[in-house]
Amino acid sequence: MLPLICYPAAVVLYSSQFSMSLPPCYFPQMLKDPINPSARKLIGASILFRRWMTTSKRVQDRSKQKRVNDLEVATEKWKILSKILFLIELLKQQSEMIIPVRSLENYRKQINLPKPHRISDFIRKTPKLFELYKDRKGVLWCGLTERAEELLQEERRVLEQHSDKAAEHVTRLLMMSVDKRLPLEKIAHFRRDFGLPMDFRANWVHQYPQHFRVVKSFDGINQVECLELVNWNPNWAITELQKKVTGVTESTTTNLHIPGMLSLPFPLKFPSNYKRVYRYSEKIQDFQKRAYLSPYADARGLKAGSLEFDKRAVAVMHEILSFTIEKRLVTDHLTHFRWEIVMPQKLMRILLKHIGIFYVSERGKRFSVFLNEAYEGAELIEKCPLVLWREKVMRLVGNRGRKKKFEILSDMSDVEVECDIGLMQSDSEVEDLDVQLEQHGSVDYEDPLLVDNSEMDVEEIACEYRNFKNS
Repeated sequence: MLPLICYPAAVVLYSSQFSMSLPPCYFPQMLKDPINPSARKLIGASILFRRWMTTSKRVQDRSKQKRVNDLEVATEKWKILSKILFLIELLKQQSEMIIPVRSLENYRKQINLPKPHRISDFIRKTPKLFELYKDRKGVLWCGLTERAEELLQEERRVLEQHSDKAAEHVTRLLMMSVDKRLPLEKIAHFRRDFGLPMDFRANWVHQYPQHFRVVKSFDGINQVECLELVNWNPNWAITELQKKVTGVTESTTTNLHIPGMLSLPFPLKFPSNYKRVYRYSEKIQDFQKRAYLSPYADARGLKAGSLEFDKRAVAVMHEILSFTIEKRLVTDHLTHFRWEIVMPQKLMRILLKHIGIFYVSERGKRFSVFLNEAYEGAELIEKCPLVLWREKVMRLVGNRGRKKKFEILSDMSDVEVECDIGLMQSDSEVEDLDVQLEQHGSVDYEDPLLVDNSEMDVEEIACEYRNFKNS
């Protein structure tokens, strides 16, 4: 067996995990060891690695004074709603909007419902939206209630009304990019946040040829579909912050507007229990007074890591969050556009640093970032029709079973959310699944657990299901 020193990566990992138990003189002795001269570099790297590990601050290690209890509650509610919307959209993909419950097992990971929790029990906890029906052969099916179908019709109307505004936001996102084009796969992650329809890639992107078009691009390995800007609209090169502060609108601007340097301060809203605002007041004022490049201006000349570069990054994130329906995003989605929109490599550092502008929620596997100014407590200040529609859906989520108290902060009182434990199971991977559903259109739900002729024909079961609902 080869000695551990032959595996440099293993040495770094091993020493970083166990060096805390070694005596203080251990590393100096190894560095002087003449038998293994290469050990100096490896052990030195391990010391640096250990130092980095001990001094870094994770999001969970933030001071209690930097956390916002209300926005943590908003995150939990959003996670529950995401699971419900996922099931609704899954049923929408079916010709008769029904699906065998066993087929939903294929999406247990996306729903994040670990065993031994049963899919059918999860569905039963929302009887106002979903209902179960067993056919003559004993196969359990899931469908939507009449109230849920009415909500789908309402959603279709709301999405149509919002379509032009969504097209504007997508166009402005393209205007912020360096090459004025973005991969469709990356835009798909913003589908629900921007209020785009499920079939946006197949149909919606072709409805606005005056703004953008679909092109093929080669990324060095594969050929990918991209959305490319067709026409630059000077009236849309005005940030949402400019509109609020100066009152500038599209009707008051001219076609000669050229984005350049801005000096507008960002609205600040610190946590109510954050007591260090006065300590950092001078730095905050310096940041607010510093001029920065507009998100719509060419930023390729900025030096990464400079003060101007970082402040422009804040402006870009502020603008993108302003486009979203709920003024919040999964932080992973922002990082997808580092190269296209000239964003810093350590984006989370910027978000955590400016706690008066953004708030990062640490609930679950994927962090979310909020635009502070858009919220009053746990509620959005301005709610568009899509948000109001989602609130209608949320009010129909059942409250059956035991309630779960989740602890947001170890040093704050527990917050009780009116939900079932099954609905609260961690955070789902709905965003990734949205992309899969949108890419493939209707999904084939052939169930390998069912043998031939054990399941009735879909049209036959749909007829029985309608009779069951009308009975």
